[in-house]
Amino acid sequence: MIRQLLMVLVFLLLAVLAASAQAVSTGWKQAPHIQVELVSSHQTVSPGQTFLLALHLLPQEHWHTYWQNPGDSGMPTQIHWQLPEGVTVSDIQWPTPQAFSIPPLMNYGFEGSTVLLSEITLPADYAGTGLLIKADASWLVCEEICIPGDMSFELPLAVARQAAVSEHFRPLFEQGKAAQPVALQRTASYQVQDGVFSAVIESKDDLLVDAFFVAATDLVEHAREQDISWQDGSLLIRQPQNAYFHQAPQQIEIVLTSGPQSFVVQAQRLDVGGPAQASADFGLAAFLLALLLAAGGGLILNLMPCVFPVLSLKAISLANNSGDAARQKRDAWSYTLGVLAMFAVLALALIGLRAAGAAVGWGFQLQNPWLVGALAYLFFALGLSLSGLVHFGGRLMQLGSGLSQQQGAKGSFFTGVLAVIVASPCTAPFMGAALGYAVTQSAPVALMVFLALGFGMALPFLLLAYSRRLARLLPKPGAWMDTLKQWLAYPLYLTTVWLLWVLGRQAGVDAQALVLVGLVCLAAALWLWGRQQLGQGFRLAPQLSWVFALLAVLLLVLLQPQSDGQGPTEQAHWEPWSPARLAELQTEQQPVLVNMTADWCITCLVNERVALDTDSSRQALADYGVTYLKGDWTLRDADISAYLRQYQRDGVPLYVLYWPGQEPKILPQILTPNTLRDQLAQLANIPK
Repeated sequence: MIRQLLMVLVFLLLAVLAASAQAVSTGWKQAPHIQVELVSSHQTVSPGQTFLLALHLLPQEHWHTYWQNPGDSGMPTQIHWQLPEGVTVSDIQWPTPQAFSIPPLMNYGFEGSTVLLSEITLPADYAGTGLLIKADASWLVCEEICIPGDMSFELPLAVARQAAVSEHFRPLFEQGKAAQPVALQRTASYQVQDGVFSAVIESKDDLLVDAFFVAATDLVEHAREQDISWQDGSLLIRQPQNAYFHQAPQQIEIVLTSGPQSFVVQAQRLDVGGPAQASADFGLAAFLLALLLAAGGGLILNLMPCVFPVLSLKAISLANNSGDAARQKRDAWSYTLGVLAMFAVLALALIGLRAAGAAVGWGFQLQNPWLVGALAYLFFALGLSLSGLVHFGGRLMQLGSGLSQQQGAKGSFFTGVLAVIVASPCTAPFMGAALGYAVTQSAPVALMVFLALGFGMALPFLLLAYSRRLARLLPKPGAWMDTLKQWLAYPLYLTTVWLLWVLGRQAGVDAQALVLVGLVCLAAALWLWGRQQLGQGFRLAPQLSWVFALLAVLLLVLLQPQSDGQGPTEQAHWEPWSPARLAELQTEQQPVLVNMTADWCITCLVNERVALDTDSSRQALADYGVTYLKGDWTLRDADISAYLRQYQRDGVPLYVLYWPGQEPKILPQILTPNTLRDQLAQLANIPK
């Protein structure tokens, strides 16, 4: 009896201990190839206290997660906290990373048990009796392949006057602290000059450093050899500059390893003497070059098939005003103002969404199926107006009035607005580099680059308005203009067909059919309205017109995008792109062609028809053993947005050739039938 009683007491004691341990941990949660838990250093916390939380990751053997700078590929572990008002949290206190060499890449991360610590601070006036900590964690776990993962955690803690440490998890937090580098209170500076990153760390003792890790992601070529030496009592570390370097932060973190020990130092950017001036000169030169490229890209944008239908509307205005220089100048400036205003709106939207953490890029508005459907309505209505079915009045659909009849500055302004909206699917030559530069700069600089792009796009019409020689080439007004106006309706109808095709690829055939019915309703509404304008309508025609118009809008609102947003992928010569698949092929030392495209990108589709989906290109891929990966950005895709940013691009198309032992090769944005074979032959003949 006594023995049984003792066994019951032992069991109860173990249960109490287990419950005590569980109270400060969410417990293990399983994800593919990794277990994760969120743990508190205290089981009871008090107001005004600072304590630690640990995100404990335990990947399977030979699998690893990533450091704050993952190196040449990968993704750092991230934690997004939801805490009560007044409660604050620090950044992740990163352990010293390991280097994972996967030639030609070098990655930084962690194998085995990994403890990521963060400090939580309660305000002194915290009045609650409990503290609910919520966190959303995301990570990338890799071996030969990489698998992204994410998980949400909730950890309730008791709040009392006296704090209580969790003894059960004390070893875990000691492990986390021991894995972190020791802070070195030393003066350190760095600079990037002549293609080399270098840092000087003042130190009186002979610190034996065998390797270093730079926390900034785009400063050094991670796989290149590190140069570590002592000069005049200071430690000098050097490594070649990263190929995608674009900006030197004011301060960076450098981790130094010395055998089993590691140290961390904060290095300030060197801003004195020649290097700073060279950096400033380079920055100014890059800014001026970006403005020039943007203006040139905007100029060429007028030749892109996305923009031509809208420019056909502008041609009517030029013909109308060919004998009135003053009106030509007024309309040219109104058009320019509309172009600049819309580019400014897009720039501010991109800047705002980037600041909020959204992964968007050039042409992002056409990733919205509802907007694509609305544009199909608009172009169809404008085409019907040019065909003479209806004439938009001044009080209703003023945008349509200005665009279709082109009378006055308002019409020219909205023509410029519409031209920019439909121009975004095209990335003209020079635009890619300029946009990639813009989105990495401050908001004022990015805005100026976008405005330069708009000015280049509007420049031909300004030249026509101010050059008498060019103006003489314009024909005089006459009866032919009405015929021209009707002919120019057909590019708008073709644009409507293209938008419907994009919509079908984005949202499926059902959504496409829904919008087609909406176009029929819109045509009926405009026909009734046109009859009324001619005095041939019947008593209920206006009301019936509104019914059809509202029905068209309702059908568009009811549109439901399909969940995957992907079109057919049964193509024998290409595979869907993914970060994991690209990393796998690079690990296997396989040649790879990456094509980042979108169904709304006319340039992309033309390139595929002319240069990528031809028998010659298919044979070239087979001859050189190249795996062809295609990324579809028709709908928003955060992975593709991140990939584009790696190459300083913010829009498609982007073509990258990976050849074993060589740097990635970015192909031109406009491809010829022989581009792919020529580039492959060139890479194959370069000695490794």
